[in-house]
Amino acid sequence: MTNEFKKYSLNIKGRLVKIDRAWVMGIINATPDSFFYGSRVMDSDAIASRAVMMVRDGADVLDLGACSTRPGAAVVTAEEEMRRLEVAVKAVREAVGDDVIISVDTYRAGVARRCVEELGVDIINDISGGDLDPEMHSVVAQLQVPYIVMHTRGTPATMQQLTDYGGDVVTVVLEELARKIDLLRQLGINNVIADPGFGFAKTVEQNYRLLECLDTFHELEAPLLVGLSRKSMIQKVLNCSPEDALNGTTVVNTIAMMKGAHIVRVHDVKAAVEARDLVVRCKKSGQLLRQNYEL
Repeated sequence: MTNEFKKYSLNIKGRLVKIDRAWVMGIINATPDSFFYGSRVMDSDAIASRAVMMVRDGADVLDLGACSTRPGAAVVTAEEEMRRLEVAVKAVREAVGDDVIISVDTYRAGVARRCVEELGVDIINDISGGDLDPEMHSVVAQLQVPYIVMHTRGTPATMQQLTDYGGDVVTVVLEELARKIDLLRQLGINNVIADPGFGFAKTVEQNYRLLECLDTFHELEAPLLVGLSRKSMIQKVLNCSPEDALNGTTVVNTIAMMKGAHIVRVHDVKAAVEARDLVVRCKKSGQLLRQNYEL
């Protein structure tokens, strides 16, 4: 495990934004069926209130979703997803202003285009990495916004039957992400963020294997996002519900940040910010100790 944090910059609407310590991405779900009940906010007042609280608690990015992608989730139409996102993005912008970075969690190219062009969204977060909409990569290339490419297999309805990797899950996921990132860069998409896809087409054991070897993913030469918050990989080990999984979430997020994760996507911003600040202090202490030994 390295104590060196690998720094990156993202071009957001012509502004170069540095990732010089782990960012905390707050989840705002404008859906009635997200797996964690406490994350569901449907009306504009509730969305605005959640955004204000997250920014106050130190969120670097707000991630808005309007189509649940939990295992077995019902699929909503593109029109309904866009309607929800229009309400959510406008409520967030009015509540916290234009300077806060907003990403939208969608796998639909048409929704991504409208969110960027009509609503001024900054980042596209695609849980399918382009697999569920073949137009997504070309649209992102045209839009020239940062793009989060996540690893998964199949659809939310089928992914948990697609966990046979025929070998080490770390090697396979790394290779599959590397191929996609290479393709994206060939298309001129340079602001790529990589997400190993915890909980998506992975068993509990495979998720923890990925976490154990997370620092291997720095080979991708891209900022690394992890989404671990309150997921079943925590619930099943601790025998708890999503509502009782905050402590476990903080532990696994801390491990991820110790291994150099650049963005942690969370339901609970304050806890993640506190964990991040302690990780930063720990790493600084380690650097000072090594310097003293080298003198």
